[in-house]
Amino acid sequence: MRRLLIAGNWKMHKTVPEAVELVRELKELVKDVTDRDILVCPPFTALYPVSQELKGSNIYLGGQNMFYEEEGAFTGEISPLMLKDVGCRFVILGHSERRHIFKEDDRLINKKVLSAVEHGLTPILCVGETLQERESGRTKEVVKKQVVEGLKGLTPESEFVIAYEPVWAIGTGRTATPELAQEVHEFIRNTLKELFGSEKAETVRILYGGSVKPNNAAGLLKMPDIDGALVGGASLKAESFSQIVKAL
Repeated sequence: MRRLLIAGNWKMHKTVPEAVELVRELKELVKDVTDRDILVCPPFTALYPVSQELKGSNIYLGGQNMFYEEEGAFTGEISPLMLKDVGCRFVILGHSERRHIFKEDDRLINKKVLSAVEHGLTPILCVGETLQERESGRTKEVVKKQVVEGLKGLTPESEFVIAYEPVWAIGTGRTATPELAQEVHEFIRNTLKELFGSEKAETVRILYGGSVKPNNAAGLLKMPDIDGALVGGASLKAESFSQIVKAL
């Protein structure tokens, strides 16, 4: 059985005091949860203070992005060593906002994924199609390319997570139905079987992201190939995020 992972991507929200207050409240609400993993991904400025607040709790810390080099003349970037130094165990890579707003391509994302694994961070590789791509029947083509290119160079021993986020459902209030999401998740798992073999594919956690809320989380998490959620807006309040954590 794959252990559920419920991850909160705070995006560009929360000052340091707000971030610390949020996790202080959250850790009390989820302190008795033992059957699944919980992750928060604050903005870079809040990572260290949040990590201090989370000490001794059952909540993991992750970064929202990183560069692939350890150090150097890369103004404005954050390295895998810096994420590890502040206590991160995970890092989100290839989020649709990075792909579409900041023009990151599969090749760059793959370099980041390889670097994360090399440095002992678990990458959460985000994949997903736009509304135009879905309406033109290209969902599986687009998703498969992002998975194959993003994981190039990894082995069955590599630790990674996939997050399927249909771009048309992110921040729009539109959510893929559990059945529609399951269809793509199953396709992703079959792609992983082609790449790494059945044994590895059965252990990889594939999360769903895209307007996940307390009222739809359970329906999504019941699906056989949906192993958790990457939560955006609903992770910005401890009460709503804790409800998603406890869903199902």
